[in-house]
Amino acid sequence: MDYSVQTLPPASDLSSSVLSFLDDKFGTKENLNDAPRLVSELHTQCSDLDRTLTDLNRRLGASLVAYAAFSNRFDGFFNDINTKLIALRSSTRSHGSISDGRAGEGNERAEQILGEELPALAKEVARVETVRMYAETALKLDNLVGDIEDAVSSTMNKNLRKHSMTQNSEETRLLAIKTLKLTEDILTFVTKTRPKWARLVSSVDHRVDRALAILRPQAIADHRALLASLGWPPPLSTSISSNLDTRKSTEVRNPLFTMQGDLKDKYCENFLSLCSLQELQRRRKSRQLEGYYKEVALHQPLWAIEELVNPISLASQRHFSKWIDKPEFIFALVYKITRDYVDSMDELLQPLVDEAMLSGYSCREEWVSAMVISLSTYLAKEIFPVYLGQLEEETVTNSRSQARASMLHLVDLMISFDKRVRSLVEHSGILVSFEEDGNLQKISCLSVFCDRPDWLDLWAEIELSDALDKIKPEIADEKIWRMKVQGAVLVSGPEDFKSPAVSSAFLKHLSSVVERCRSLPSTTLRSRFLKLAGTPLIQKFLDCVLLRCQEAEGLTALTDDDAMIKVAKSINAAHYFESILKEWSEDIFFLEMGSDKGDQPGISVSENNDGEGPASGIFDEEIGKLERFIAEWVEKLSVVILRGFDARCRDYIKNRRQWQEKGEETWTASKSLVGALDYLQGKVSVLEKDLNGVDFVGVWRSLAAGVDRLIFNGILMSNVKFYDGGVERFDNDLQVLFGVFGAWCLRPEGFFPKVTEGLKSLKMGKKQLQVSLVGGEKWMKDNGIRHLSATEIVKILRSRVFPN
Repeated sequence: MDYSVQTLPPASDLSSSVLSFLDDKFGTKENLNDAPRLVSELHTQCSDLDRTLTDLNRRLGASLVAYAAFSNRFDGFFNDINTKLIALRSSTRSHGSISDGRAGEGNERAEQILGEELPALAKEVARVETVRMYAETALKLDNLVGDIEDAVSSTMNKNLRKHSMTQNSEETRLLAIKTLKLTEDILTFVTKTRPKWARLVSSVDHRVDRALAILRPQAIADHRALLASLGWPPPLSTSISSNLDTRKSTEVRNPLFTMQGDLKDKYCENFLSLCSLQELQRRRKSRQLEGYYKEVALHQPLWAIEELVNPISLASQRHFSKWIDKPEFIFALVYKITRDYVDSMDELLQPLVDEAMLSGYSCREEWVSAMVISLSTYLAKEIFPVYLGQLEEETVTNSRSQARASMLHLVDLMISFDKRVRSLVEHSGILVSFEEDGNLQKISCLSVFCDRPDWLDLWAEIELSDALDKIKPEIADEKIWRMKVQGAVLVSGPEDFKSPAVSSAFLKHLSSVVERCRSLPSTTLRSRFLKLAGTPLIQKFLDCVLLRCQEAEGLTALTDDDAMIKVAKSINAAHYFESILKEWSEDIFFLEMGSDKGDQPGISVSENNDGEGPASGIFDEEIGKLERFIAEWVEKLSVVILRGFDARCRDYIKNRRQWQEKGEETWTASKSLVGALDYLQGKVSVLEKDLNGVDFVGVWRSLAAGVDRLIFNGILMSNVKFYDGGVERFDNDLQVLFGVFGAWCLRPEGFFPKVTEGLKSLKMGKKQLQVSLVGGEKWMKDNGIRHLSATEIVKILRSRVFPN
């Protein structure tokens, strides 16, 4: 054909799109030289479109043939059903005209029809309807998946072409994502309403997964190319040269804020499509993991934010390698980068995430989390192995101070960094639940210990060693055992524990361990760390106070006042320490760790929780040891004083004749008893001055019970004879005894129940005594005698001698 004689139609006959195309391609006369090349390109595109159209026609024809086959099959089913219904109607009519003589046989046939044939027919109709619905659903899904595959294939072809158009590629991807969402809606509906169609869902999932395996890498590759065209990542030289600790940096250029016009529109559209693709993936995972623990699998980091962080992380690591011995520079640079770009996450990207309906995502939190995770990964791969190697070298040479100090310094930097990073998230105005371990791990570089509990054990060992080294000179100072803790008063009560300052010193170091433990992002890690670094500190304190008590006991058997004071101060320290641990154990922080002992060293799950009783605290075992120590040594103090009292009043108890006096003169207290009481009062006064009020009450009450048993068994149960004068003397002696203990209580006779009731029995008249001997337990109850048995009462009453 001769193209030279052809002319264009009039301009009025051309469409606006053709005119625009010609104006764009032939703006000047020089453009006419490119006409052959343009014609060749148009022919190529037309050939491609013709091939695509031919393929679509072929697929449409195949679909129509398949649909026609299904329709013919349905027609066969419906014809069969129609034939059966006609036969059923004819049978019913013929049986209705049968004479009354054959009515029984007709009824049986009707029952057979109603009971067997109608249910079978209904079942067949339902089966046919199910087949029809299955065919329609399968055909619809096949068409949708075909559209998805075409869109993915088209996107690939355009990316391979030399003169591709990015805008058309992005539109095709958005169309594919929209079709994917429609497909997912159908699959979700089928999964919930037709669980037996699992093979259909599985086959569609398989084809969709293949499409997504191509679509997602393409979308990410396009996103990376777009970021590179924006100038991301920004140069880090400005951040490094400037002061890393400044709060604001006006020199840092943020490409996300400076992009304008079409470039900004392209980035936002690409970001939105990537988020939409991730939301689609979440929906698919949610459906596929229905019935399983799917929270972990569903909440994945934002892909678009990861693509922002990864290039920055790679650029930063080139500088990190020069700062292995100066980790503070690493943390300062990461924090500065995180802070400088965090505002753009809220202002520019968060609306796009919300538009993509990615619920539960905060761009600020995802940005901070991704930066922290990249830092944690570098620490685990590069920093910690170096520091651990230094520790191993110093272990061989028995010189651990420098490596251990470096390790503690690194942990201090990690804790400080976590606090600053958390403030960035909290300033977003969005309430983030930091009480959940998962959220804490995302924004804490201490999460490196989650995967390496052996590193946590090593850190705990170093912390413990450092605390013990610091407290060792304090323990050796005798002044710290004599000087009282200033303000050692519990908030729950006004009791002064008179504790020496040594307990405050131990609590200071234990509090430091607890504070460092709070920074760990997992309850299991916190519990493990506190058991490894905190519990041995408590045991060390208990060993110290126990050793001092044993030294005092070994030197003088606690008969010396100084020895008793030494034990009393140790008891005060233990009681104050115990009270602080109990207050801590009521806090939710410690209660959570107490209920999570399953992963602690040497503790099994079965030992931790037997399924009965309230949840235990993490310090329950140590508190129990302190309580047993206090009870043991309080009892020893009481026993020592009671032995001294027994030795001094032995003559008084053995003097049986003093109770057989018949005179009516006024009796004074026995001298031997007064001496014994003077000794008891002196010892108790020493304890009253130096022992805390709670345990002092326990001491004198234990003494009162011991003296009550001693006098009751030594005198009233020793078969002595009591005359009137002896009863009066015994009464006077008890009044002196009550007077001594009256300094510490209002009704001292209440703490000597046996001797008090014994004296009451001795004071009875002769007639009342005779009644009591036959009254038994009823008489005892009526007369208020509750601490003596009937046998003891009879023995006491028979020891009473009345004058003729």
